Amino acid sequence: MEYEEPKFFQVMKYGADADRDVIDMVSGNPDWEPPAALREAVAAYAELPSAEFQYPPSEGIRELREAIAVRRGVDVDRIVLTNGTGEANYLGMARALERDAGDEALLMDPVYPYYPGKTELLDGDPTLVPTERDGGLDVDAVREAASAETALIVLNTPNNPTGAVYDLEKVREVVEIAESVDALVVVDEVYDRFDHTGSFESALSLDSDRVIVTSGFSKSMAITGFRVGYAILPDAHVDAAKTRHMLVNIAGSRPAQYAVSHALEATEEEYYAEARERLADRIDAFTEALDAAGAEYTRPDGGFYVLARFEGFPGTMENVKRLIDEAGVAGMPGDTFGTARDDWLRFALVTPRSLEAAERLVDYFSER
Repeated sequence: MEYEEPKFFQVMKYGADADRDVIDMVSGNPDWEPPAALREAVAAYAELPSAEFQYPPSEGIRELREAIAVRRGVDVDRIVLTNGTGEANYLGMARALERDAGDEALLMDPVYPYYPGKTELLDGDPTLVPTERDGGLDVDAVREAASAETALIVLNTPNNPTGAVYDLEKVREVVEIAESVDALVVVDEVYDRFDHTGSFESALSLDSDRVIVTSGFSKSMAITGFRVGYAILPDAHVDAAKTRHMLVNIAGSRPAQYAVSHALEATEEEYYAEARERLADRIDAFTEALDAAGAEYTRPDGGFYVLARFEGFPGTMENVKRLIDEAGVAGMPGDTFGTARDDWLRFALVTPRSLEAAERLVDYFSER
């Protein structure tokens, strides 16, 4: 396949090269502290015997897999630790597309752009399926799009970029559609700790042999650089995923898995609640400013992204650059995320300067 530099990198580079102060609202790097127990575990690791500096088991260290199994209510042998949720999604998507059950992947639009990228990398055919106006699942649209060629359906809840939290009954209906066409459903739940409504329910509760759930700790523990994720697969698909993981990576990072294992055990719910409260305050302030700027926007039920549309200012790459140059705010063009919101902009609220960014947007659009 032909390589094209992701638009994320293009925008970040343009912002970094700008000759003015720019507030980065492009990347989803949490700006708060990781759990204290994680820092302590990283420090303690340096004193461990040299054997702990060698390869871990390919599927990941037992302690972390067991901790995940307890939290998610699944058998430990169904869990494969991966290099971030990105690899977990890759393993699940690859398993769906390598079964000779078709080449098509149904992806919800707006879409996280790495899903169609991975689909094409795996020689699959991505098909964008419209969602409801608020980003929620449109089951009828999924049903209409599904065919004998559909091998994979990818869901992401809480959703990036819309912030929608999918209704479990609608997820159940999508799984039933998948069963009817012999497809697998990969459900990316990496933002599950950032449910602002209390309504999120994991697809694991459906107990379906069609469902692969992926997640990780990059966002929830503010450690995007550690690259610790996981896939929870039905028994019939575990061995194939383990083999692909081993051939691609051999194994993940033992120190990172060790640190996450200790942090998962020692970190109280209060840590995650404080992160949600911080984000809720930012969402309130940012959307109030968008109201003042006369923007249409999606208020996230989960995660930390806001999509916004400004009248007469479509979310093109050209306008993203203009916003960097003239307002000092860097967001993402809507067409990065498919076709459904291609005239919108996406902003990540993982910066302590989110209120300042909102004020800059108000000033900028009030003068246009």
